Amino acid sequence: MHKTTLKIGVAAVLSTLAFGASSAYAAPAAAEAADAADAQVAAAAAAPTEVASTASVIVTGTRSSGMKAENSASPIQVLDAASLQRTGQPDLIQALAQNLPSFTAQAFGGDTANLTLSARLRGLSPNNTLVLINGKRRHGTANLAVLGGPYQGGAAADLNYIPVSAIDHIEVLQDGAAAQYGSDAIAGVINIILKSNNRGGNATVSGGGYWDGGGRSASGAVNFGVEPFENAFLSVTVDSKYHGHSDRGGIDPRLVDPRNVANIPGMTQISGYPYLNKIQGDAAYHLNVLAANFGWDIDANSQLYSILTAGRKEASAYENYRLPNRVPRLYPQGFSPKEEIKQDDVALTIGVKGKIADWNTDISTTYGRDKSRIGVADSVNASLYADTGASPTEFSAGAFVATQTTTTLEASREINVGWSKPLTFATGLEYRVDQYEIQAGDPASRYKEGSQSYPGFSLTDAGKHRRTNKAAYINFAGNPIQDLTVDLAGRYEHFSDFGSARVGKLTSRYEMTPTAAVRGTISNGFRAPTLAESYYSATNVGPTSAFVQLAPNSPGARLVGVNGLKPEKSNNLSFGLVFNPASNLNVTVDVYQIKIRDRIVGSGALYGSGGAVNSPAVVAAILANGNVLDSTVSQTGINIFSNAVNTRSRGMEFVATLNESYGTYGRVDWSIAANYNKVEVTQINQAPTQLMPQTLLDKTAISNLETASPKMRVNLGALWKIGNWTVNLREAIYGKSNNYDSEDGAVYHKNEIKMRAITDLEVGYKIDNAWSVAIGANNLFNVYPNGINPALLADQRAALDNAAVTVLPSFSPFGINGGYYYVRANYKF
Repeated sequence: MHKTTLKIGVAAVLSTLAFGASSAYAAPAAAEAADAADAQVAAAAAAPTEVASTASVIVTGTRSSGMKAENSASPIQVLDAASLQRTGQPDLIQALAQNLPSFTAQAFGGDTANLTLSARLRGLSPNNTLVLINGKRRHGTANLAVLGGPYQGGAAADLNYIPVSAIDHIEVLQDGAAAQYGSDAIAGVINIILKSNNRGGNATVSGGGYWDGGGRSASGAVNFGVEPFENAFLSVTVDSKYHGHSDRGGIDPRLVDPRNVANIPGMTQISGYPYLNKIQGDAAYHLNVLAANFGWDIDANSQLYSILTAGRKEASAYENYRLPNRVPRLYPQGFSPKEEIKQDDVALTIGVKGKIADWNTDISTTYGRDKSRIGVADSVNASLYADTGASPTEFSAGAFVATQTTTTLEASREINVGWSKPLTFATGLEYRVDQYEIQAGDPASRYKEGSQSYPGFSLTDAGKHRRTNKAAYINFAGNPIQDLTVDLAGRYEHFSDFGSARVGKLTSRYEMTPTAAVRGTISNGFRAPTLAESYYSATNVGPTSAFVQLAPNSPGARLVGVNGLKPEKSNNLSFGLVFNPASNLNVTVDVYQIKIRDRIVGSGALYGSGGAVNSPAVVAAILANGNVLDSTVSQTGINIFSNAVNTRSRGMEFVATLNESYGTYGRVDWSIAANYNKVEVTQINQAPTQLMPQTLLDKTAISNLETASPKMRVNLGALWKIGNWTVNLREAIYGKSNNYDSEDGAVYHKNEIKMRAITDLEVGYKIDNAWSVAIGANNLFNVYPNGINPALLADQRAALDNAAVTVLPSFSPFGINGGYYYVRANYKF
């Protein structure tokens, strides 16, 4: 009853607001009044949700000053603060994913990946996109995405520690830029520019939830600016948000198996039966973040600046349900363990920039640290309980710690060389130190097979690792003739653990006419393996399986023929057309190709027992790694990261914006943004002989690379501003996506999500110069992806595999929870 009431109420409010916006201005009004109202709203509102003004001055992808996005030789999209807030959910990852067709957000993750969701650009690894804050490199998360899927191996910057309310705008460079910014920038660069206000501010509160229950969210944020002393600004943002659990899982076949029902009296009487396994759904979290941006003009030629972000997240996710016969004396009704995380993230940048003679100089140091303490609640160590008669029910499974310290010295100047404009020459030095540590779990969490659902990190898993990196770059940018821009960059890097890399980039743009231009880029790049990819080691368990994640540098890895990781290397090509046929119309089309050699990917399931094919070397590797596995499971094996494949990505980006005034009926900002992206595995490196006849990459792993993200996505947007009303409508069209999965590695089934159109709608009203309110929906019509292949579910149910709980594909590009509905209020001061 309450759900029906909610649906009717939301629909009524949305329709009432939309009708009120049109009827209030249906009658003729003076043109002057309409223009004044439009101007007033335009000052408070932003450019279209999908694409902000191309006239914005950018600092990403170029060392030249005063460059506008519309004049850039590289494809850059600019998103302003208002467009980010209008996505409804106070989550930067989701805000970017809803605005950028080539940016796909993770909907669901396995184990601790569900506590730190990530995203990827152009179908590549999350690690192939570099994140900058005010142009300074952001550190990565310590929480590595380990389990298989499109986001496996992700340890990039956690964007949710950047409050949306702290952001002035975001510049997204959709082009390879390793020669300019170093490792990781193969797919592109996301440069987050923070607010620098020295007075005023705003406060925002919002709340919402999913149509079909769960995911209740609430958030509050305040941004304010002060002038601590003359010629200085301090912009401070405080943000707090809560998000609740959701459950979209099916029935665990173990719970309805006739033998289990007969052997476990009373199981069918447990509250919630048979939906006792709640693993498929959102994690619950509470996140508090502080951000501060400071600048002080010491004199006319120098500025001291600093950036601080600090936050804590406490999150929990349900793991697989354990039957009442697992530890009946302690849990007579069975138990649902929860994986917990307490994650502390902090980053501090201090720098000075200024002018010395004719040189613009910038020297800075950035320190970032992310620590994730992993806990297990409502669990037990079954062997410890059997051996001693007692066991904790809460465990400290250990911790991950990742730190990064980056010091840069940069200088640039303009040189008159007789070209149509002065040549910009830039050069810089960088020194970076990365550290990664795994801390062992408490003794009870790692006794024998360890705590149920998430064993503590063993003493052989634990360790501390360090890497240093030295880099130097040079960059020339200029206009040899009036209509031709040329930008040439070269970079040299030396890493302490695997040697050197040399990369370059040539970008050019030619203005064919005042309204049309062509642009293109050729570059090569690289990505150093993260320390987490190189050294992460743990045991991943389920009620019926136990798999060891082997570190590629470990003795166990050498037994299966893997001897560490080497850097990825890439070649990027792009060509684009830019059209500005009218002052209110902008169109860009860019095609690209990205080839990556020795791409670092996670293996498929490599079986030691219980698979269709098993390898004795896998069993030996597990023993060499010092792991003790649960003797009750039916499948054991390993997973490992390796340089297993070469891939090629080919695609196209299309962006068009049209701003049109309709007199008394207001103004509409129309936009189309589309991406087509096809990823192909062009070579699979030969599996080590020790694993034969198994291969490093099974059909599941290959499909996660090639087809788990849709090849095509189109965003259609319309932002209607009329008087004090704004109506923002976006239609996101997702092409087909699929992956393959198997119960035991013998027979693979295709899981496919058909094309879907997702509608987002927000209606806002400006009450006065201070107050505004909005109500909206993401996925207005509550659309879900297609379910898991029934044939796969049948295999899993026949094997009594708890994986059958997953009835919706976790690779869905628009999530597995259906519609999200929200309200928001904003106060400006």
